[in-house]
Amino acid sequence: MGIRLEVSKVIDAPIDRVWSIVSDLDNEPKYWHGTKSVKNISKDGNTITREVTIAFRDSLCKEVVSIEPLKKIDINILDGPMQGHKVITLEDMNGKTKVNVLWDIRLKGMLSVFSSMVKGHIEEGTKDALERISSAAISKSINNS
Repeated sequence: MGIRLEVSKVIDAPIDRVWSIVSDLDNEPKYWHGTKSVKNISKDGNTITREVTIAFRDSLCKEVVSIEPLKKIDINILDGPMQGHKVITLEDMNGKTKVNVLWDIRLKGMLSVFSSMVKGHIEEGTKDALERISSAAISKSINNS
């Protein structure tokens, strides 16, 4: 069974500042608490192959991440308890930044039985991550001014 959900937040910080946080993929666990650790396997230009340990039973996910600077991060989840995409896009809104996160995933095995519960958990985790990203971007702007 598939899960598709979108969460957006307008952050009171310029796009380059927000981008510097969301594109720092090694620091993903700092903002996305469902991500426990990230191990990069290879990098080819703006494409990164990595292994990510997620909070669900310390499961390992294999991902290929494509980066379009200042615009989009497309995380293609190839293997693990879920498969599909998590896409983060940024939109410049005259000094503010709109961040959109789209999840389009399928749960595998027994996890699919709990898809509505998992969807709620992912939605809440995404809102929390965007709040942490927003706080970091805003405090970065206060510290830099």
